[in-house]
Amino acid sequence: MAVKIKLMRLGKMRAPYYRIVVADARTKREGRVIETIGKYHPKEHPSFMEVDADRAAYWLGVGAQPTEPVTAILKVTGDWQKFKGLPAPPPMLVAEPKVDKKVAFEAAAREGLESGGGATTPKKKAAAKTVVDDTTAPAGHAAPPADQPATATVAGEGDPVATGSVSAAPKGSDAEADQAGTGSPGTAGGAADASAAATAADAATSGDDKTEA
Repeated sequence: MAVKIKLMRLGKMRAPYYRIVVADARTKREGRVIETIGKYHPKEHPSFMEVDADRAAYWLGVGAQPTEPVTAILKVTGDWQKFKGLPAPPPMLVAEPKVDKKVAFEAAAREGLESGGGATTPKKKAAAKTVVDDTTAPAGHAAPPADQPATATVAGEGDPVATGSVSAAPKGSDAEADQAGTGSPGTAGGAADASAAATAADAATSGDDKTEA
């Protein structure tokens, strides 16, 4: 019975991996095997190759014929050179061992505690507060200037009325005399005072004239 050392394909489409098996030459690629002596994962970087050196040397010694892909793998691992008595090949590239996530997390937490740092989670920023402008007038109305008093319209009349404070005129001023001549009810007391003062002044003038005579 002719025995071959070949690759058995496994895995998914576009993500295959292989087993190095010893099987009858007449069987199919995924058929019955005699023994599995290694693994080959071409999609990893670098490619993963694992061969049982003792079993490979045994099957090569009893006459098993490796296929071309298997021969290339055995040359990389050095089993073919050992069987033929050739110089050993350069060391095979090996991927770095993967770090356990739990171990990495514990190491990072321990380092953070030793350094005395605070929480690693950033704090949320507070939302910006909206400042309401009191000088903003309602829709359809313009705000009056700061140096001008506000005005309001009296119902039934078209003239605006000032709502600001009105300063009183000082006593004895020209404005008071003008108001006294208007004869308005609000200024009756001021007109009487003015006429009494004028009479007293005339009496004093006539008395002076008589004294001089």
